[in-house]
Amino acid sequence: MIAGLLGTATGGCVALFLWLLQMVTMVFWQFPHLLYLLPVAGLISGLLYQWAGHGVERGNRLIFEQIRNPDGLVPLRMAPLVLAGTLLTHLCGGSAGREGTAVQMGGSLAGGLGRWLRFSGARRQTLLQSGLAGGFGAVFGTPLAGIVYAFEAPQTDRWRLQALGPCVVAAMLGHLTATACGTTHATCSIADITNTSASAWLQMHGLLLLAGVAFVLTGRLYVKASENVGRVLNHWIRRSWLRPVCGGLLLVLLVSITGQTEALGLGADCNPWQPQATSLATVFNPGGSGWSSWWWKLIFTALTVGSGLRGGEVTPLFYIGATLGHSLSRLLRLPVDLLSGLGFVTVFGAALRVPVTSLVLGLELFGWRDVELWTGLIVMQVAQRVAAGWRRKQQRRGF
Repeated sequence: MIAGLLGTATGGCVALFLWLLQMVTMVFWQFPHLLYLLPVAGLISGLLYQWAGHGVERGNRLIFEQIRNPDGLVPLRMAPLVLAGTLLTHLCGGSAGREGTAVQMGGSLAGGLGRWLRFSGARRQTLLQSGLAGGFGAVFGTPLAGIVYAFEAPQTDRWRLQALGPCVVAAMLGHLTATACGTTHATCSIADITNTSASAWLQMHGLLLLAGVAFVLTGRLYVKASENVGRVLNHWIRRSWLRPVCGGLLLVLLVSITGQTEALGLGADCNPWQPQATSLATVFNPGGSGWSSWWWKLIFTALTVGSGLRGGEVTPLFYIGATLGHSLSRLLRLPVDLLSGLGFVTVFGAALRVPVTSLVLGLELFGWRDVELWTGLIVMQVAQRVAAGWRRKQQRRGF
């Protein structure tokens, strides 16, 4: 019952957030010069967190840490702060996502509800996991992936099966509540591949394995780029509220030098004032993405998120993976929609180290009946597992 209440509240908050996000995105599309106010948005966001955000600056990582800590607390003020910061980022064209905001809203609501009910220990951990499941399931319309994400993302030593029931209830009710409030999600489809011989099937999946390695490396490249941006800014700028300002200035400078604007913003929908720009709505079609679209999105998102401008990173990772898959499809002569779809979920899974979530997400978004999608996702899992094993081996050697 409590998880259902939490999921319903989270779904309603996520629906409100997505509606506001659509509004500010349309304002930015109509007035693209708002980009030059991104440093001001970073200043406001930084001062808000300096004034009222003590203890919640780490965002998702804080929630994951508190799930691993039986006595952990997530302040309720995280929800309004991350909502305001994310809307400011998108109003001025910052390259950020929406998952982090939804997950943090769910986690902070869970934290507040747990304190009100005087929960402690395992019950508090379960409530926090339920908030994760409700937020992720509502923001993408993928409740099953939300359930898996709530167990996999915190990277606990073992999955607590007693939290499964509450997470299922929260994820389902979060999704249903957001849908009932008018939230719609983009639908993607991958065409069936028919009439392939055994040799052609084996050749295609060998090429898919190569593509999977490229997706995994790109996901890890994004993580390193984002971490290095944060590390450099932390070293040179002592005041935390000034770092988002510098991130905004660097992004404005980069756009001014390169003239590259299509990688700004969320990247999920077509911009009516820039119909030729790449988005997740166009990338599954031949010619729907440029060769370097994935690279610019990676750089812009690393600058935005790494500098402390608020917002998630999952939707930009979807964009990076899908556009990279589109480019690789031309080189490997594979179906555009299949490779874009596999890149969509694999870069996300590799960057956030949630391979099982990426598998379930791919099936939930693109359909459960396509045999080629199943086999392609399994190949992507192999690529992620191989990369993870190689990374652990290098760590043991001290690299």
